[in-house]
Amino acid sequence: MTATQAPQEAPPTAMTNRQILQAMSGLMAGMFVAILAGTVVANALPTIIADLEASQSSYTWVVTAELLAMTATVPLWGKLSDLFDKKLLLQLSLGMFVAGSLLAGFSHDVELLILSRVVQGIGAGGLTALAQVVMAAIIPPRRLGKYAGIFGAVFAIGTVAGPLVGGVLVDTSWLGWRWCFFIGVPFALLAIALLQRTLRLPAVARREVKIDFLGAFLIVAGVCALLIWVTLAGNEFDWASWQTAALTGAGVLLLVAAVFVEARTAEPVIPLGIFRNRTVTLTTVASLLVGVAMFGGTVFLSQYFQVSLGKSPTVAGLMSLPMILGLLVSSTVAGQIISKTGVWKRYLVAGAVIMTVGLGLLSTIDADTSFTLLSAYMAVLGIGVGMLMQNLVLAAQNDVPASELGAATSVLSFFRSMGGTIGTSVLGAILANRVASEMTKGLDAAGIPAGGDGGGENSVPDMSTLPEPVRQIVEHAYGVATADLFLIATPCALLALLTVVFIKEKPLKTTSGMERLAEEAATATETDKTVVGS
Repeated sequence: MTATQAPQEAPPTAMTNRQILQAMSGLMAGMFVAILAGTVVANALPTIIADLEASQSSYTWVVTAELLAMTATVPLWGKLSDLFDKKLLLQLSLGMFVAGSLLAGFSHDVELLILSRVVQGIGAGGLTALAQVVMAAIIPPRRLGKYAGIFGAVFAIGTVAGPLVGGVLVDTSWLGWRWCFFIGVPFALLAIALLQRTLRLPAVARREVKIDFLGAFLIVAGVCALLIWVTLAGNEFDWASWQTAALTGAGVLLLVAAVFVEARTAEPVIPLGIFRNRTVTLTTVASLLVGVAMFGGTVFLSQYFQVSLGKSPTVAGLMSLPMILGLLVSSTVAGQIISKTGVWKRYLVAGAVIMTVGLGLLSTIDADTSFTLLSAYMAVLGIGVGMLMQNLVLAAQNDVPASELGAATSVLSFFRSMGGTIGTSVLGAILANRVASEMTKGLDAAGIPAGGDGGGENSVPDMSTLPEPVRQIVEHAYGVATADLFLIATPCALLALLTVVFIKEKPLKTTSGMERLAEEAATATETDKTVVGS
């Protein structure tokens, strides 16, 4: 029996709240693992980099490597989700995360650590894309806000617990920073087991599929070339150099070739036609800008807490609580209200406004900023991000056919991750240069030879070994440099606000992706019968 002759399955019915929560248990465990992978390392990175005797640019690369791999692979995971078993793909991505975590935990040099973060990033790319695709498949957009609030809670718990656990592990002599990577493994294995037990999705109809490997390669290679350029330029070579010309030229040519291939292949990784949808285009641009502003600005906060404010890794984890609590409260409350009223655009606009204000306030910090004031600024930023990020995905998923849910979701995740990677890379380079400039200035003013006690201008200093005069200079340098990062991120948030204003609000659909897919398939079948009959 051929695929076209296979008997039709009964149309899926709407799932009850209990069934949805059961199905989401494995998804939430998987997302918790992905979040933990990034946050548990945040407060440990200064210790890891100092222990491995690596530089400030290596600090940036340990963060960027995972973001880069995640960014580059999200579209491919999203496309595969439209073609193959979503549950199997989720379990595969979790398996890659486990492999990367074990490799990272046993790393003895920064190069192997960066490689392991690439493997983790590929797995995280699958979790990032597929979790939201599966949610859209089983939950109608009108009800999605309520469950998105639960994911917001998981996000908040993972983000809060990660730095705290990481700080405790680093501060515990008989454990150490390597357990920051090992600790995620049991959670990943639990997620695989839960997904096998609780997630029930309709089987994907077998059909002849051609995976666009050429398009995937061109997209990954083009994005990697440009992101490697923004990461290394200003540190390893000058912005105006032959390396810049080679990397940017290669990146642009590869992406142009990718567009050419995607426009002509039957199964593109990123269907270009999806950008004819105004909502998808605007939410994609906004996601890119949010990624630059949010991830690029906040990824270095832990370093600011530890280096500029002189806090321990554990205390640095506690200091991020105001931002996470703001995100948790705003995402949960906004999700509940959206599910109840069906009105969503006002929360996008309000979130963008509040995020812009929060970044602007954080651009005023320095080494002497009080924790009370800093907490208020971080809470404002968290509230804005909580109202904005998840609802951008909701707006896009609500406005595309069910057959394009995977592509639309992965496109938004791709551009948000790419924005985060660009932001982290560019702002990391700016931070390194600004710190070096401020330290040189401070050391010269104090009559201290540059590099003598600070471990070199481009290295992350071990604050416990520095004499008091040098320590104060380093604290001031990192305080000034971190504030500059938020100042640079603020215009990106303002552009995101302008983009969100032009998104047209449409009523939220009341059927899930599975139900809509069945309806679309039935409509297509009736159309085919009509054509044949005529």
